[in-house]
Amino acid sequence: MSEVFAGTRRVRFKDCDAAGIVFFPRYFEMLNDLVEDWFREALGWPFGEMHGAGGAGVPTAALSCRFMAPSRLGEVLTRELRVTHLGRSSFSLLVRFRGPAGDARLEIAQRLVCVDAGRLAPRALPPAVHAAMARFLAPPGEAGGVPADGPRGEDGG
Repeated sequence: MSEVFAGTRRVRFKDCDAAGIVFFPRYFEMLNDLVEDWFREALGWPFGEMHGAGGAGVPTAALSCRFMAPSRLGEVLTRELRVTHLGRSSFSLLVRFRGPAGDARLEIAQRLVCVDAGRLAPRALPPAVHAAMARFLAPPGEAGGVPADGPRGEDGG
């Protein structure tokens, strides 16, 4: 069984709209925070190092989501990250947000591409990072979720 990277996040006042539920763009900020934490804590390639001396970046090439239930001010959400595809320069993630009772709130499928920051052209993931990502690769059919079709890295996926 592959690993799941998980983290919790309390819904803050700044995350909510006038109805007291999470304003949907805030979920994408929470997603980015989780991905940044994953790179630092589990992959050993912090964004500061990647974007600085590493001369790289991992922009999003495709993103799709499905909202299942609202999240409210003060709730603690659990975010779970799995890799659904791992290529030479691109990779796809499935991230699930769950409420305090474990109920599904949101699923996000995201495709990212490792790029040379100067040329904004695909480049291979560093071997150590690629190997670390492989620990989170979901077995075929296990991750499910929403598709993240769209532009792919030069490795075809």
